[in-house]
Amino acid sequence: MTVEQNVLQQHSQKHQQTLLNQLREVTGTTDIQLLQQALQVSNGDLADAVAFLTEKNAKVPQQEETTYYQTSQVASDRYISVGSQADTNVIDLTGDDKDDLQRAIALSLEESNRAFRETGITDEEQAISRVLEASIAENKASLKHTHTEVWSDSPNPHDRKRIDNCSVGLKNVGNTCWFSAVIQSLFHLLEFQRLVLNYSPPSRVLDLPRNQKEHRNLPFMQELRNLFSLMVGSKRKYVDPSRAVEILKEAFKSSESQQQDVSEFTHKLLDWLEDAFQMKAEEDSVGKKPKNPMVELFYGRFLAVGVLEGQKFENTEMFGQYPLQVNGFKDLHECLEAAMIEGEIESLHSAENSARSGQEHWFTELPPVLTFELSRFEFNQALGRPEKIHNKLEFSSMLYMDRYMDRNREITRIKREEIRRLKEHLTLLQQRLERYLSYGSGPKRFPLADVLQYAMEFASSKPVCTSPVEDIDTSAPPGGTTGQQLPPPSTAEQDSLPSVESSGPASTPTAALQQRVPVHKPFTQSRLPPDLPMHPAPRHITEEELRVLESCLHRWRSEVENDTLDLQGSITRIHRTIDLMYSDKSMMQVPYRLHAVLVHEGQANAGHYWAYIYNPHQCCWMKYNDISVTKSSWEELVRDSFGGYRNASAYCLMYINDKKPFLIEEEFDKETGQVLSGMDKLPPDLKQYVMEDNELFDKEIEEWDAMQARKAQQEKLALASAAAALTAVSSTSMSSSSPQPMSIESSPPDNAAPQQDPEYMEQPSPTNDFKHLQEDTERAICRAAAEQEGRSPEALLNAAIKLEYARLLRFAQEDTSPENDYRLQHVIVYFIQNEAPKKILERTLLTQFADRNLAFDERCKSIMNVARAKLGLIKPEEINMDEYEMWHQDYRNFREMTIFMVTGLELFHKANYVEALIYLIYSYQYNKELLLKGLYRGHSEKLLGYYRRECLLKLNEQAAAMFELGEEPEVTSGLSIMNELVVPCIPLLLANDMEKDLLAVEDMRNRWCSYLGQEMESNLQEKLTDFLPRLLDCSTEIKSFHDPPKLPSYSTLELCERFSCIVAAISRVPAEER
Repeated sequence: MTVEQNVLQQHSQKHQQTLLNQLREVTGTTDIQLLQQALQVSNGDLADAVAFLTEKNAKVPQQEETTYYQTSQVASDRYISVGSQADTNVIDLTGDDKDDLQRAIALSLEESNRAFRETGITDEEQAISRVLEASIAENKASLKHTHTEVWSDSPNPHDRKRIDNCSVGLKNVGNTCWFSAVIQSLFHLLEFQRLVLNYSPPSRVLDLPRNQKEHRNLPFMQELRNLFSLMVGSKRKYVDPSRAVEILKEAFKSSESQQQDVSEFTHKLLDWLEDAFQMKAEEDSVGKKPKNPMVELFYGRFLAVGVLEGQKFENTEMFGQYPLQVNGFKDLHECLEAAMIEGEIESLHSAENSARSGQEHWFTELPPVLTFELSRFEFNQALGRPEKIHNKLEFSSMLYMDRYMDRNREITRIKREEIRRLKEHLTLLQQRLERYLSYGSGPKRFPLADVLQYAMEFASSKPVCTSPVEDIDTSAPPGGTTGQQLPPPSTAEQDSLPSVESSGPASTPTAALQQRVPVHKPFTQSRLPPDLPMHPAPRHITEEELRVLESCLHRWRSEVENDTLDLQGSITRIHRTIDLMYSDKSMMQVPYRLHAVLVHEGQANAGHYWAYIYNPHQCCWMKYNDISVTKSSWEELVRDSFGGYRNASAYCLMYINDKKPFLIEEEFDKETGQVLSGMDKLPPDLKQYVMEDNELFDKEIEEWDAMQARKAQQEKLALASAAAALTAVSSTSMSSSSPQPMSIESSPPDNAAPQQDPEYMEQPSPTNDFKHLQEDTERAICRAAAEQEGRSPEALLNAAIKLEYARLLRFAQEDTSPENDYRLQHVIVYFIQNEAPKKILERTLLTQFADRNLAFDERCKSIMNVARAKLGLIKPEEINMDEYEMWHQDYRNFREMTIFMVTGLELFHKANYVEALIYLIYSYQYNKELLLKGLYRGHSEKLLGYYRRECLLKLNEQAAAMFELGEEPEVTSGLSIMNELVVPCIPLLLANDMEKDLLAVEDMRNRWCSYLGQEMESNLQEKLTDFLPRLLDCSTEIKSFHDPPKLPSYSTLELCERFSCIVAAISRVPAEER
């Protein structure tokens, strides 16, 4: 569900009441029904509603809402507005039939439009500008906030180290993802990259005082060179663009460079670069016409051919980014066709001097880099706020521009006329086909072929002579023969009972039985009586009638099916003809290949930006999402860019001329002929700059490694000191007690003592929480002694181990209910299910039987001594102790993760979502790490993912409810929950790219975006504006989270009981909800 739908569903009543109040104040009408009728007729448009109420018995025509766009006018005439549409919502002020009220309303609307024409700034752009300007300028101000920012550098520099020659990301320094998307797209145009890196400022600016443009553009140019050089040769995984952003921030604050829209940033950036290169070009080409590489790379020309008030004209104009409307079109070619033709152009092709006005655009020169700006924002007058257009718009990776070229004008006009004629024919065929597929005169319609088939089935059914209600025994229970009738009463009983007519309807038991409505039992009375037909059938039909009717129906059905197939075939052929209209080679001579797609996710007032850029050398798409640079695919690009899915869609497409490979070709060394890469691509000054930065990063790594080594040494010394202190205390306690004498047989040598056993294998006393494990061992020994009476201790040990192993193997192979997880009861079950090596199993079982607490009688004591002796005889080469410890560590991690999971689920079911979240987050992460090693290493990932997701949704709901209260303490608490708990967890949901997690994130964002259209206090609006970019500007980059909570120690029995209870509780949740 989109945010717009969400807003309308949640707040339509409140918004309608606001409109009613405004309408009442404007018109003075107090009749509520009349006011509601006016709003309904005007579809929520206040001006039309006023017109409806003030004009007696006159209908106000509903004007189709037209979205238009206009790019900012700049001082230079090189970039102009193209594709603009006339405003169709302006009210005529010249009519004499308007009353004073309507003139006032019209004047207000006219003033609003005049303000737009004078300033070039719409209300939508101002709304977007407020959010973005604030976000750009928040790099320093963000330090004042107490919440944790989404972006924070990992303290470990190894996490920030560049891997091989992977592309370098850009750090988000205060909601600057839009900057990163544009810069990455331009940087990976290698020709543009070379121009920026090799730029040198004109020498005259060193002596002459700088004007305002030079004061702004030249420092930015130098910072852009520095940034590009780091993106080429840095050892860092991502670099910081703060200096360049600071200059942009200052420029956006100035009156002459006020930012209108994020999509305008690319134009402004190129405009500044153009000015910088223009100064250099003028200095280098004295006496010649200067050539500006920025103009040659990004600017083209088109010919405007049209008629204005009956007078034909032709004008050649330049363009940079070419704006295209999205609303109402299904693909990029449809957008271009509409943008190339404005108004009514019939007079262009006729000899008559018509008074109609309109124009066509024909490209005379296309730039090597062709950029389309997709207009995906419009102002919703009913809601009073800008909205994003989420409609699906398809585009291809290869775009042929021949049909839009001036040299193909006549051919294209012929083809357009042919397409127009075909589409008219297509519309007629589709209407005819619709009559076949939706036949009937009522509200429900069916395919005509099916209607004839049903009629034929009815006529062919077995006739029944009786009425459909006559042969049904109303006294029998429903279900026919399956119901049992009550036996009739005897004659004596009938005589002794009064008649029904002489008493009330329920005056006797018999009357009650006769009038009782039997209960239908659908599962036990589901069979129909054998004498009733399955379908209705005609009562009377002769063989002759049936033969004639079947013949007619068969013939008619065949005719209908043939007509339907003919229509469908004709429609398919016309579609194919239209698709192939421009497929001949003469119209495929101007190929443009898709280079980059800039994607926006969110709403008109706030959102997140990233870019998909094609890597021609690796033949794959790459996703540049701030500091995250990952390999992607065309399928992922389509999902995120076409629109119609979630709130993500492309807002800028960058195509490059496929016949100009220099745009993306690497530079070669003139002497060696080798490809220049890395630092070799940089001029000396930038090479020195990057080397200094790399040295700083190397020094940071060295300092980190030294600090970690010191910490490790300090921890080692502290551990040694603690061990020494513990040994001293143990010696004191031993010397103060009177030890019992022990026989030589019961005292194994020092080297026979095994290493410290895992805590779940230790048995400190017979009465502790691990008593069940000792009981299992003693039970195995007793069974072995009964079966092997009189055998040696070693033979008894072997027999007991076999019996214990067989018991545990049976548990491991048993198919049990979810709440009984035998892995928690014994480590061997976990090992068996995960196919641990045999040596690991043997040593673990020996450790179990080597428990000192078994020495309560001579038999157990002797077996314990044999087990300990066997442990001591195991040679280091026979078993890898590192592997042994690794398996036991994995089991410890499994138990620890289970405690996290159980605790989190218990807290969740107690509705303590704040405390539950941290346990669920860590249980999911730890479980995921375990499952990477094997399917049975952890628990259900889907189950943990469901409760992690639900916990975040619950917290989001709580925080939103607090925000809606409007009270300062509740608002602060709600935003604190979002900033400290929910927002840091959103990257965890986005990282796995699971559909349910993505939908949950969208739901959370939509909930908060829905507040944008509501009236609220200014302080709440300020808090919302400050919070929304952090909610929307999330990436899959995982930041450092809260430290895991300390877990209490649970016995195996207690852990199993708690696990069983909570799993039994969650099993009652329907599977489809999980």
